[in-house]
Amino acid sequence: MTQNAVLSRREVPEMYTWNAPSVFPSREAWESEFTAAMANIPAFGAFQGRLAEGPATLLEAMTAFEALYRRIGKLYLYASMEHAVDMNDSWAAAADGRSQGLMGHAMATIAFLNPELLAIGEETLRAWIEQEPRLAFMEHFIHDLFRQQKHVRSAEVEALLGMLMDPFGGAETAAGMLTNADFQFEPAIADDGSQIPVMQGTLGKILGGADREARRTAWEHYADLYLAHKNTLAATLTTSLKQNAFMMRARNYDSTLQAALFAHDIPEAVFHNLINTFRKNLPTWHRYWALRRKALGVETLQPYDIWAPLQKTPLAPIPYERAVDLICEGLAPMGTEYVETVRRGCTQQRWVDVLPNQGKRAGAFSSGWPGTYPFIMLSYNNDLSSLSTLAHELGHSMHSYLTWQNQPVIYSDYSMFVAEVASNFHQALVRDHLLRTQTDPAFQIGLIEEAMSNFHRYFFIMPTLARFELETHQRVERGDGLTADDMIALMADLFTEGYGNEMAVDRDRVGITWATFGHLFVDYYVFQYATGISGAHALARGVLDHGAPAVGRYTQFLKSGSALYPLDALKLAGVDLTTPEAVEVTFGILADMVTRLEQLLS
Repeated sequence: MTQNAVLSRREVPEMYTWNAPSVFPSREAWESEFTAAMANIPAFGAFQGRLAEGPATLLEAMTAFEALYRRIGKLYLYASMEHAVDMNDSWAAAADGRSQGLMGHAMATIAFLNPELLAIGEETLRAWIEQEPRLAFMEHFIHDLFRQQKHVRSAEVEALLGMLMDPFGGAETAAGMLTNADFQFEPAIADDGSQIPVMQGTLGKILGGADREARRTAWEHYADLYLAHKNTLAATLTTSLKQNAFMMRARNYDSTLQAALFAHDIPEAVFHNLINTFRKNLPTWHRYWALRRKALGVETLQPYDIWAPLQKTPLAPIPYERAVDLICEGLAPMGTEYVETVRRGCTQQRWVDVLPNQGKRAGAFSSGWPGTYPFIMLSYNNDLSSLSTLAHELGHSMHSYLTWQNQPVIYSDYSMFVAEVASNFHQALVRDHLLRTQTDPAFQIGLIEEAMSNFHRYFFIMPTLARFELETHQRVERGDGLTADDMIALMADLFTEGYGNEMAVDRDRVGITWATFGHLFVDYYVFQYATGISGAHALARGVLDHGAPAVGRYTQFLKSGSALYPLDALKLAGVDLTTPEAVEVTFGILADMVTRLEQLLS
């Protein structure tokens, strides 16, 4: 497989496209099912007001719910995937919008379920489970429902809080439209004086290039436009922080951190353990910055040098089929059945939409629904970064695949807190295999560069943003003022600590980093990237050291979906994120990579 130009969607060979016919044989079949499903949704409403009749009615309602959920989800999946792989396709764009409306209609129809279950009462529901064994699957669901009841307000207040969700999204939408739709960045200037367009989708490629002048001007022009709008961006983020504080008080939580973590039964100590261990291990990052400065031969390392290549000669291309082989070799400790499932998904069942094409959405993701394959969308570019991305997304897909095979619909999803464990676990195993088997020093340097880029995002940027997020929330909770300059100063201080004496800090341009991450509009989201990579590496180390018993525990974790609370599921796998141990283990792995890179570059 070779790629000399970006193909149109019609030019992409079928073998490199996602298996849409496995979901619906044609768009006409989708349209027919959409019409039938829309007409069928109101039938579920017939259960409203009837759940208290007894266990037989409840079982009937939950069976109908599962059927509806699967049906609507397949429609949604098909349309969203077709739209993602070709955003120029007008039918797919319209179908995606229609499917979202259908999903909203369905969710509104089933909204009576939880209030009616709460009204029935926990004691009665548990008695029903005893009477009707086929309701046993609801035990954890019922426990969690009533665990959260103390933060549920009256029906009238709940209705009002529910109505606030749409307008409360306005701050994030405004910031996103400003930065993604309205921003027009000044071009970067290359060493030869030529101009390079700077956009959200091109910045990473420029910063990962060898031309230092292009990197400098791209980074500065990117930051400068955010700085030009710092007050507007600070106002939108502050509005979001105040909304979180409002919801915290409305639901009787003690802090915004507690409010964000309570839904998944995660104690605040998990957050603080991560931050404290991160700060303790910052000298490892300082070592890496010093190594990078020396390897690049620059007098002063700048933030725009973080992604610069350490080798002048690019590595040989890695075709998709070769990447699949290498990933499967790396996953061999997981056992034959696991590896063959991955291989079939990549080569026969067409889980993966592989090639770049005109109109394809940027980035990569894993998507699917109970009853479908766990599909992956990416743009494979024959390099180590693409191989790593494929391994990452296959981790998500195997998590979904095993969950759907072993859990009922009500537990068929899982939280972000565990999702990033499964994806980074794959990367950890594959990197370990490649470091042991690919002896070419250039390949090893490239592999460690790719790993350090991933660690930088997950294990440096995200914990730093989490510290910023906690402090800004606490200021709002106390009623302190919070200006754009306050945010910039706080962010600059945090990065200065993280960079140590090894990196120049342009305080304004580094300090505006918070504005470039829309993640901060989802409260206390970013720290879970760091706990995820920590859990992943600790578990991968366990599998490599202990073999079959550790594999069995990890597989049980993947099968659990949301039938267990996230921390309980991870303890089942063999890692306890209520202690700092996993974070320490992962910093040890990071330190070993820095040492290996020092040796390779010496």
